[in-house]
Amino acid sequence: MIKHIILWTLKSEMSDAEKNRVKKEIKEGLESLVGKVPGLLDVKVYTDGRLDSSTADLMLDSTLESPEALKVYASHPEHLAVANGKVRPYTAQRSCLDFEI
Repeated sequence: MIKHIILWTLKSEMSDAEKNRVKKEIKEGLESLVGKVPGLLDVKVYTDGRLDSSTADLMLDSTLESPEALKVYASHPEHLAVANGKVRPYTAQRSCLDFEI
């Protein structure tokens, strides 16, 4: 199995209300992909409880069946719709860590 972890920092020019709306939409969009993308086993998006010591605004923690499933996920139309419509327009920085478990 593969863990696919993403940390995002939202654009600084957004208001707190905008950031809260965007985080909610990202969470709903990504978590809704389970059952739609083959090989995607679990998705959790963490948006709350962030401590002041954090350098990111939200985190994706997902589990996939295999490295091949990660490739399918990356190019799947449902994932791309969320990434291009709800994530990329609002994020300033992205960090990724993929590893086998």
